[in-house]
Amino acid sequence: MIDLSVFSDCRIWVVGDLMLDEYVWGGVERVSPEAPVPVLAVDREDHTLGGAGNVAANLAALGARVTVAGVAGDDRHGILLRQRFQILGIDADAVVVEAGRPTTRKTRIIAGRQQVLRIDRETPRPVRTGTVAAILAKLEAGMPSAGAVLISDYGKGLLTRELLAGIIAAARRRGKPVLVDPKGEDYSRYAGATLITPNRKEAAQAAGIAITDAESLKRAAGIVQERAGVDRLVVTCGPDGMVLFEKGKEPQTIRSEARQVFDVSGAGDTVIAVLGLALAAGADWVEAAGMANAAAGIVVGKVGTATVSRKELALALGSVGTGLLEKLKDIDELEALAAEIRKRGQRIVLTNGCFDFLHAGHLNLFSASRRLGDVLVVAIDDDESVRAIKGPGRPVIGARERVRTLCALDAVDYVVVFSGKDPEKLIDRLRPDVLTKGGNYGLGDVVGRERVEAYGGRVELIPVTEGLSSRAVIDSIRREPVTGKD
Repeated sequence: MIDLSVFSDCRIWVVGDLMLDEYVWGGVERVSPEAPVPVLAVDREDHTLGGAGNVAANLAALGARVTVAGVAGDDRHGILLRQRFQILGIDADAVVVEAGRPTTRKTRIIAGRQQVLRIDRETPRPVRTGTVAAILAKLEAGMPSAGAVLISDYGKGLLTRELLAGIIAAARRRGKPVLVDPKGEDYSRYAGATLITPNRKEAAQAAGIAITDAESLKRAAGIVQERAGVDRLVVTCGPDGMVLFEKGKEPQTIRSEARQVFDVSGAGDTVIAVLGLALAAGADWVEAAGMANAAAGIVVGKVGTATVSRKELALALGSVGTGLLEKLKDIDELEALAAEIRKRGQRIVLTNGCFDFLHAGHLNLFSASRRLGDVLVVAIDDDESVRAIKGPGRPVIGARERVRTLCALDAVDYVVVFSGKDPEKLIDRLRPDVLTKGGNYGLGDVVGRERVEAYGGRVELIPVTEGLSSRAVIDSIRREPVTGKD
């Protein structure tokens, strides 16, 4: 398998329909007196990149260098869209602002865990000739450094026949692969592309036949390849994985692992992003498809349009050890995970400490803490902090081994190592619903209590086993004379 670190050396161009995905979260407790409709009390609003923007965000999350080309309106949402690209380090110099055109925006209203309404603001009218010319000029100038060109078609008026023909021709002149996530039934618009990635329903519509089994899928793929004038096709099949069709070769089926599915939004964006990036990094078609399939399996376990990190992909591919890395997260990863957990309506519990030499009291703390919510995060002090807190000779067990032990506990969902100087910084970024400590603490002694309570969380003190502490156990061991082999 290719080394995922080479992703950082790859420049990928993404051309397509840019959208702003807006999420309005809240709760419903009453019906409007004006009409028989529920009243949503809004808790928060989030904005993420959608459409081709989500493809670019997936690439950025994997460490690639990304340039995005498309159109935005001359409105405040167009400004917000470009700001999102800037935050992610995505080059948006080829995003053309077209006066009078609204920025495509999809607003999802979510009550608790249930999406109750979606509001679309968009226009499907073709972009202006000047917009096409500006994008092609930028693309031509940037083509020499590109590893691949990805076209994300959502049918919002950007990808006219003229622009598609220009993109594909420019890439072919430089020998760059062009991958297309298609829209509609006329795939002849993508003639000359290297690969097209329809889902099973889209493939059936484009071929004009029902897909009911492997044989009809193969027949439909052949029809699509012939009509579109492409040699390769990847048909995504949801929980059944995907199938790679190459002219002159037998179809290659890539199976998916069984996973809990929360949301399939944007899974196609992840597929084309990872396919293109893997190819640019030197993978062959089968390997690239396998990586894309694994990445899609990760994002369907998240809520809304989402991305996959390089570490998550490495774990899914089995290229790094499980156990330790599955639960061990850095603070940036935890902050992103916390957002996903809250989107699912789940509660986060945080407990922290040195945990140098685990004993039954700690196990009781973890199990009792876990019962107070849905996800338990255990934050442990790094070795330097333990020395500062506990004195010379501590920790007895280094951070790496303490992490391994904690990761082996069923009650613990995630582990993070932090400096004892920064517990409040950790709390600010994670924003747990519940912060727990042992009952040997008083509420006034719990660092971060005021921060947690200020945003509506709470602190819980868990009763401790009398006379049991790490220090007592360690001191007892040190006093025992060595009498022979264990």
